Amino acid sequence: MTTTSQIPATQNEAWGFCGSMDEQAHAAWPLALSAIAGATGLSLEAARAFLDSRHGRHFADEVQNVLGDGAKLDSAIEQATQRWMGWTIGRTTSKDYGIPKGLPYLTGFVIHCEIVEESLAA
Repeated sequence: MTTTSQIPATQNEAWGFCGSMDEQAHAAWPLALSAIAGATGLSLEAARAFLDSRHGRHFADEVQNVLGDGAKLDSAIEQATQRWMGWTIGRTTSKDYGIPKGLPYLTGFVIHCEIVEESLAA
């Protein structure tokens, strides 16, 4: 049995990931959500919170760098995802954001953004 999840829409078209991806934002959005959710094991909503944040803008900058090297959009998103998963949270970032040291960078910031969003909604 297969299940499909609805891709959540951005809540931040002007900034975050979409703002940095410009005209490619519409095509990149579902690819990035799926790649991030798949790599981190977190929900599409958590990935959306991350992509809508300033951290999502930095992630988009990484995608743009890979696109500048000649990669296609899906490959650029996958490469950026793997790069962010390869980095780990260091001591300073752990102290500044409360993310456990050693956690993959992408996982840590997706969780952080989800928690921040939930706390603002409460």
